[in-house]
Amino acid sequence: ELKALAETAGSEVLEGLIQRRDKPDPATYIGSGKVIELKQVVMSTGADTVVCDGELSPSQLRQLEDKLKVKVVDRTALILDIFAQHAKSKEGKAQVELAQIAYLLPRLRGWGDSLSRQVGGRAAGGAGIGGRGPGETKIETDRRRIRDKMAKLRREIAEMKVSRDTKRQERRRFNIPSVAIAGYTNAGKSSLLNKLTDAGVLVENALFATLDPTVRKTQTSDGRVYTLSDTVGFVRHLPHQLIDAFKSTLEEVSESDLIVHVVDGSHPDPFEQIRAVRLVIDEIGGKDIPEIIAINKVDIADPHVIMEILRKEPNSYAFSVRTGFGIEGLLHAIENSLPRPSVEINVVIPYDRGDLVHAIHERGEIFSEQYIAEGTSIHARVDGGLAQKIEKSQGSEKSPQ
Repeated sequence: ELKALAETAGSEVLEGLIQRRDKPDPATYIGSGKVIELKQVVMSTGADTVVCDGELSPSQLRQLEDKLKVKVVDRTALILDIFAQHAKSKEGKAQVELAQIAYLLPRLRGWGDSLSRQVGGRAAGGAGIGGRGPGETKIETDRRRIRDKMAKLRREIAEMKVSRDTKRQERRRFNIPSVAIAGYTNAGKSSLLNKLTDAGVLVENALFATLDPTVRKTQTSDGRVYTLSDTVGFVRHLPHQLIDAFKSTLEEVSESDLIVHVVDGSHPDPFEQIRAVRLVIDEIGGKDIPEIIAINKVDIADPHVIMEILRKEPNSYAFSVRTGFGIEGLLHAIENSLPRPSVEINVVIPYDRGDLVHAIHERGEIFSEQYIAEGTSIHARVDGGLAQKIEKSQGSEKSPQ
């Protein structure tokens, strides 16, 4: 996975080393003997960057760089760098920059003149991993300016959050159920959203291709409207700086009515990916939301692995976005898991109140509909708010279910 992350960041991976230890070395993360071996590998391959699969403390980072004489990047910086490359919207860019600054603040080594002369985003050019985004400043630089920048970014994100919250509240007001498509990065979430709707979201065979959530309205086979949202991919040890910065985005998951948890069935260890995603969902407050495990890529996966997931995860469905296999079954599962309207009505709506008929079609579950002299006769199930609105407009029969 670390190799895939480094390649997604645009690096060429030359060599890899593994060390098994009870705990990281407090000074250099890996042992002193391994540092010597790593330096030899760096010299023989001509590598200009070392990527470590863990989060390094500021002192560990300094020690390794001093000993290896090349840039050292930890897992957190690597993931932040990938996010910096993929952020497209104003909100996404602000969230990534906030996460980067929060990570860099205790690690500043004076590699720059000032915050106003930083290298950022794609302009970092050949700076390599960790060179995109807010950059680094001299340790003597007034840290207050950096904290002011963080406060400014938080204000900007909060302002953009208002718009997202307003849209979400509007959906809540009309009792439109929401389904969040979540899962490990590159599991096929955007592809599934495109298959279920006509969202036209960018689909790449790359880690973290989606950062900006896409929300699309769709409907069930019996006409009930609901929303589907595609969210940022999760990953093992997703940096806390990102979870904090992307809180407003991740709320699409934590405030949904149903989570469709997409799993890459062809991955060597899908159970570890399921566990990693659930840890993040728990952390953002989505532990009690109903979940469907959607096992993608069954066309290229080991059938025994798929059967094992289906056996261990009772509410799971196997499918392939590429071939279309199992999509119908997954759709039925989603529809059956959506919250249903709670009030049953038998009502005749005058023809001049087409707005109410439209609302019943959008938000209700219709059992029968007939056009008679007095208006449209409808037997349906609707939410309480709509039932009250219909009752106020004219007399109707209704019975709570």
